[in-house]
Amino acid sequence: MPKRDPAESKSPRRSFRARYDALEQQREDLIVRLGELGEKARANPAHARARKLLNETFRGASLVQRAAILEAASWLITLLDRSITAA
Repeated sequence: MPKRDPAESKSPRRSFRARYDALEQQREDLIVRLGELGEKARANPAHARARKLLNETFRGASLVQRAAILEAASWLITLLDRSITAA
C-alpha cells in the first residue's frame, strides 16, 4: 500500500465560529422572509410555528441540530407562502 500524505486526506473544515455565523445568517434571512409574507400569513398557525422554530427551538438546539431546524423552518415558510398565493 502506498504511503499517503495525511494533509491530503483531511477535508478542509470550517471553524466552529464560521459555521455558527453561517447558521445565524441563514436564520436572519428566514426571519426576513417570514416577515415579508404580510398580515394574511400571520393568521395562519404555520406562521407561529415557523417563528417558534426560528427563535425558541433554534436557541435551545446544538449547532448540528440548528441546521436541521433551519431546513424545517424554510420548508414551512415556503409552504406558507404557497398557501397564501394559492388562496
